[in-house]
Amino acid sequence: MNFKPLENQPRLLLKATLRPLQGSRFQPTGFPDLGAATYDCPQGRKMLLVESAQSMANRFEAVCWDTTENNWVQPLQGLPAVLVNDKAGNPLTNSVLEAHRLNSPYITNAKGFDEIKAMIAFDDKRPFNREPLLKSLLKYDVNALLHGVFLEKIAGVIRLPRALTGFIEATDVTTVASGGVKNDRVRAAKGDEGQTAKEGFGNIPFPRDEYCGHITAFFNLDLALIHGFGLGPDAEALLIALSLFKIQRFLRDGLRLRTACDLEIDGALIVQRPGDFVVPSLKELEDALPALIAKAYAKTDGKDRFTTVTYDEAKKKATSLQLSTGPTIPKELENIVKWKKATKKKPASLEISSENEVSAEELAQQLYPGDDKTNARTAFLKAWQAASSQGDADEDESADDPNQEQK
Repeated sequence: MNFKPLENQPRLLLKATLRPLQGSRFQPTGFPDLGAATYDCPQGRKMLLVESAQSMANRFEAVCWDTTENNWVQPLQGLPAVLVNDKAGNPLTNSVLEAHRLNSPYITNAKGFDEIKAMIAFDDKRPFNREPLLKSLLKYDVNALLHGVFLEKIAGVIRLPRALTGFIEATDVTTVASGGVKNDRVRAAKGDEGQTAKEGFGNIPFPRDEYCGHITAFFNLDLALIHGFGLGPDAEALLIALSLFKIQRFLRDGLRLRTACDLEIDGALIVQRPGDFVVPSLKELEDALPALIAKAYAKTDGKDRFTTVTYDEAKKKATSLQLSTGPTIPKELENIVKWKKATKKKPASLEISSENEVSAEELAQQLYPGDDKTNARTAFLKAWQAASSQGDADEDESADDPNQEQK
């Protein structure tokens, strides 16, 4: 493989012509309250978004992960990722397949995430330093260096855009309007109350739109962003090869986008920019990636670079207490307790992490020591009791309310 032509290029642009595996019709992605994304380009041609950039990111990730083995596919084994187990130690999910990667609530709320958070080293009193984030992603979740991450659960400024973007669109499209009927062999009529079409009874007709047109997949690798990471030539070579592997593997294995959208590549993958670059074949990438992974992670030990965290469904929530007197926070409690001063919009509050295992009485003594702090300790305990009572009420309400999740 020769990546030399990419050294001084800001982008690698590729495209591939696709066609339905059978027939001429295909089903595009649909959006809530919108349906298919059709539009007119300036030249008046009828256009259709077949697959969005956010959906393509999920598909790039899916072709890299062996769900049966709960591991990367063979050529990628040795790459890092965060595995999430439940309380019993059974696999639950992972950072590769989670929609928001490290920002998934199953990861940020899991026992073990503090190690990752500490390495990111966010300081709300200083401008955000991106370097620790990049090194953290290379160590814990290299996939996020290509598909981006937004760690708003740590701080709203910790974000990284996509380096690898793909989308599929169709030109000169026409609509194929059809439909069908769900037949009820027992009760074809609408029926009585409780046995209507709403409950699935009776014959139910439905409309269906498919499309015909010329389909093209586009791929954009932001080389300037990858070069700007400053992670060194070995990491850059790995990220480029991994991106090309995702594209080639998707074109081979991932083109059944939906039940009625089964596609195949029509011709070859075309390089639009730079013109002198030759895309390695999937076989070449599969052969080269194990050595590239080993080289990029030469300073780490072993082939298993997974970080395992534990998500407990019943994990306690963080507690927020509105208090007028600020505490004295001992060093051993700095990761558990944080004092937030009052602002024009919000009163002062004491934030207690869900990781806290100290009783309310012990916390009161440690945060408000001395005989002169008796009233402050009393206020703390009253606020704690009120917060605990509210938490119990919320749990009781959610148990009885089937719509709680929607709220």
